[in-house]
Amino acid sequence: MKKRQIAILGSTGSIGTQALQVISEHSDLYEVYCLTANNKVELLAEQAHRFKPAAVVIANEQRYDDLRRLMDDMPDVKVYAGRQALDEIVEATPIDMVLTAMVGFAGLSPTIHAIKARKAIALANKETLVVAGELIRDLASEHHAPILPVDSEHSAIFQSLVGEDHNPIEKILLTASGGPFRNCTMQQLERVTKADALRHPTWDMGAKITIDSATMMNKGFEVIEAKWLFGVKASQIQVLVHPQSIVHSAVQFQDGAVKAQLGVPDMRLPIQYAFSFPKRLPLSGARLDFFAQKLEFFEPDLTKFRCLALAFESIRKGGNMPCIVNAANEIVNRAFLEDRCTFLQMSDIIEQTMARCTFSATPDYDTYVATDAEARRIATEILKRSPGNTGNPEIPLRNPVIP
Repeated sequence: MKKRQIAILGSTGSIGTQALQVISEHSDLYEVYCLTANNKVELLAEQAHRFKPAAVVIANEQRYDDLRRLMDDMPDVKVYAGRQALDEIVEATPIDMVLTAMVGFAGLSPTIHAIKARKAIALANKETLVVAGELIRDLASEHHAPILPVDSEHSAIFQSLVGEDHNPIEKILLTASGGPFRNCTMQQLERVTKADALRHPTWDMGAKITIDSATMMNKGFEVIEAKWLFGVKASQIQVLVHPQSIVHSAVQFQDGAVKAQLGVPDMRLPIQYAFSFPKRLPLSGARLDFFAQKLEFFEPDLTKFRCLALAFESIRKGGNMPCIVNAANEIVNRAFLEDRCTFLQMSDIIEQTMARCTFSATPDYDTYVATDAEARRIATEILKRSPGNTGNPEIPLRNPVIP
């Protein structure tokens, strides 16, 4: 049987490395066609030596020579660099599925190219649907490109809907761990550090997503993603804080029945399910012990976690507003990781960017690109005037972190 050819966009990140573990376990079924990374040339070269893809792409063109030197002993592997190379490689004829595991807005363009090339999409880059959900939905329908969710929550919803094709969804129950600051007061949140935020209680993820989980912006993005993936309104999506991360999400139907997918926190499971759907393949690892812990559920505090409220607000506004939120969030997320703003300042800056950025009710792709650039510029300007930087703040930003 012909092995399914997989292209992994973002192979050096958390999702990408776990996807390679899945492929290793099922090397009789899957083969890596292409691996890509943004900057991590050493790890990318190491992965290429192990999996022997047809091609590798480094998005940062300045690292091309470094990657080329590391690949000198593999003349059969084509080495490319740049954003255009990412767009072009996903169109390669042998590819059966593209795993989009890049982080941020950068994942939008190659995903569009893959869809237009009629590739199956294993979607782990949530920003693609956050920024341009309507566009992606329409393109996938036009080009008959299936989109299979890889986020644990959306995979759980997808699994709960199998066999329910003609049964309307009454409500989606989207679970959230609550992150490391679920029980913190506002006063405590004023003093948290990036080290605190990076200590996620249940999941092992990249730095950007871990910070988004701590602010609950990650959950806000997942609400937007669920709207487009499953064709529901924001009012039909309820966020449940579930610290144990055992119930990965659920669907409530019009008869009141609720179907959920449960399991230990292991991202390899949703990755593998996207690869193998509709089959379930063996997977090594821990199994769920129902006697090990109780399952708890709480309402999210939208005052403490303002980012989640802003995400809901962006859905209600529609148009390019989610794109504005995503761009501003990428700026403040990086600033927090670099100690240039505090935890609570992140939501303040996002909110002010939403108020200032040009709104479009009917955006197209060019609008999204322009919106992303404008929102980043505005968020950066506000950030520079925040406490801890030069100038006076224009908005009532929170107190800086106290060492």
